[in-house]
Amino acid sequence: MLGVILIMLIPIIVLYVYSNKTSTEVLRAELEKSNRDQLKFFQQQMDTSIHSVSQWPNLLINDPDISNLKDIFEMKSDYLDLKTIELIKRIQKKLSIQENSVNWQSKLKIYSPVLERVITSSNVYTYEPQNMIDQMEAGWKVSSQLGDNKEQVYTFSLMIASPYSSFYDPGHANLIIEVEFNSNNIVSMLNAFRGDGNRSPFYYVRTNELIYHSYSDRSFINELLPYLKLDEIEQSDYKVVELDGDSYLVNMERSTTTGWILIDYLPLSEMLSPIKKTNMLFYASVLTLLLMSIIVVYFLYVQVQVPIKQLVTSFQRLKKEDYSVRLQPKGNTEFAFVFTRFNSMVTQIQELFQRSYLEQIHIREAKLKQLQAQINPHFFYNCFSFISSMAKLQNYQAIIAMSQNLSDYYRYTTRQEKEFVTMAEEVQFVKSYLDICTMRMKRLQYQIQVPSWLQQELVPPLIIQPLVENAIIHAIEPSSAASTILIEVTEQNGEIIIQVQDDGKGMSDDEMVALERSLKYPMTEDMGCGLWNVHQRLSLRYGDQAGISLTRSKLGGLCVTICWQTELK
Repeated sequence: MLGVILIMLIPIIVLYVYSNKTSTEVLRAELEKSNRDQLKFFQQQMDTSIHSVSQWPNLLINDPDISNLKDIFEMKSDYLDLKTIELIKRIQKKLSIQENSVNWQSKLKIYSPVLERVITSSNVYTYEPQNMIDQMEAGWKVSSQLGDNKEQVYTFSLMIASPYSSFYDPGHANLIIEVEFNSNNIVSMLNAFRGDGNRSPFYYVRTNELIYHSYSDRSFINELLPYLKLDEIEQSDYKVVELDGDSYLVNMERSTTTGWILIDYLPLSEMLSPIKKTNMLFYASVLTLLLMSIIVVYFLYVQVQVPIKQLVTSFQRLKKEDYSVRLQPKGNTEFAFVFTRFNSMVTQIQELFQRSYLEQIHIREAKLKQLQAQINPHFFYNCFSFISSMAKLQNYQAIIAMSQNLSDYYRYTTRQEKEFVTMAEEVQFVKSYLDICTMRMKRLQYQIQVPSWLQQELVPPLIIQPLVENAIIHAIEPSSAASTILIEVTEQNGEIIIQVQDDGKGMSDDEMVALERSLKYPMTEDMGCGLWNVHQRLSLRYGDQAGISLTRSKLGGLCVTICWQTELK
């Protein structure tokens, strides 16, 4: 269900992302166009104002009073006559009117080489001709100085000469007019253009010469400038610049009058904040829907899938004959009823199997007695054959020794009323058997290693002798080079381990695996009963983990190991 919900949500999210991307691109394009248009309009206003100011000298130079000023031919003197003073007064009034014709704070200066004086709207003073000549420069001249608030203030001035041909030869000029304004006028216009919005316009005059508005972030602008490549801008351009993880839309407009570049940048994150809020609301809604779906799926999982899984797991355990399994009913749901009926069914099955198990125990005990009895005749046949052979050879001492050992052997094997004997008794019985075999086979040697603390360990009777007999018949007798039997008894972590090793030819890995597998199935006619009897007795007594295993012997032959977990001490 959760997967289906996710599959349904994915197309919705993809469509929304696509729609949001398209809307963002359209909005960004509209923002760029709107900002560029406003920048152009402001640049036109600025160009108009500068162009208007730059025309003042051309207009004034043709004024009759100013023309009369350049036509004065008299000797230079520290004092002016009345007629000249009246002329200057009229000129000052006209200069004042011209300066006040626009909102800019500007200043007009008239240099009279004949009078060696400078006339402004409020003052008349002398000047050094050579200083004036040094200041002559074509086009707008820019100079800078610190203002009252320690800010850099740029002064822009434009000079013309009459006649025009004397501009580059000021010594022959009869009149020079200069118009001058400072960057405070531009700052005021930038402040008005910025308003209360997110704009941050500024002028790039030339390298290291910038005109800011009053609230500019100058450190940020210094970081921004290297990304703009201002020398490549011909007229208009815009860029999206990434700085400090935020995007900024930067518009640039070059002035056709001054060549200055008007730059304005807008933080796109703030412009696109409504879209981002909408995005956050949409994603929050999707996340809420997903969380609610997870909660619903979780309750379905807890209320339906978990009980079904518990029921399936319980049936699997029941299939593996684990009849202790029980389910815990919760509430009054349908699953609680099913769990209750399941527990009742398992209880009934367990009671049936317990009764059947008790009957199997009685059958196993009877079978164990039968298996113990099967071992004795096999050994007696070999002993009687030996006595017969010794009698023919008239070896009476061997017959006597065999008879005594056989008597001890028979006395031990007939103690069927005991289920367990001590390890010492079982080992002594094996010694009697090995002594009998030694009389039959002179090259036979044996060694028995039993720790003293295991001497009184209780073990099933007749579990070592069949292993020793098997080693003698299948390892020692067929090979004249084989002669040694090693019996080791140890205990590890509460487990009794008995190993019978020989130095015969041994068995291959495949043969050992096949023999171990055959011990777990019913005995066939071509199988010997010794190992099979021991394995079956241990399995019946101690469970499937007990029994016989085969490995290679350190003597070079076969190592037969029997082990079981101790129960009686």
